[in-house]
Amino acid sequence: MSQAIYSGAIKAYCVSDDGTEQVTGFYMPGEIFGWDGIADNRHKNTAVALETTAVCEIPFNKFEALSASMPILQKHFMQLMAREINNDQQLITLLGKNSAEERIASLLLSISDRLGRRKLSPTRFRLPMSRADIGNYLGLTVETVSRVFSRFQASGYIKCDKKEVEILNLPNLSNLSHQCAEA
Repeated sequence: MSQAIYSGAIKAYCVSDDGTEQVTGFYMPGEIFGWDGIADNRHKNTAVALETTAVCEIPFNKFEALSASMPILQKHFMQLMAREINNDQQLITLLGKNSAEERIASLLLSISDRLGRRKLSPTRFRLPMSRADIGNYLGLTVETVSRVFSRFQASGYIKCDKKEVEILNLPNLSNLSHQCAEA
């Protein structure tokens, strides 16, 4: 069963055999999580609400019936799945070769883009996840995450007040990976 997020935010994670938690994704309003259960009717990830969250369950058998009678719905869900696969591939690439600054800039830009697609503010938003969750997701320590947020603020890219973020210079934040590569 998948679930669509109406409001709030969800963190998905898995736990390794040694008990280590690995954050596998963050989901926001208008997004669907739980795709991992479609293959064998068993979810490999656990999901937890990061704040007060409203979701709508989408039983896979009902989805099949609805999409057979409504091809446009099937197309929409296929686009959502393709976006999820694309996001996973981008994360793998990001973790493999990018600096801490590039990783965090990419996460902020991803959140900005995702909120913008939902007609919400792409430049002023609340990060529902903790710095520790961000670090876990991006393969960074919480100290590194905090230092990068401080550097971004000092550089005028963002303004932060705890979890409230305002992107002040979207073009420079977007160009950060190019600037880091040249440095």
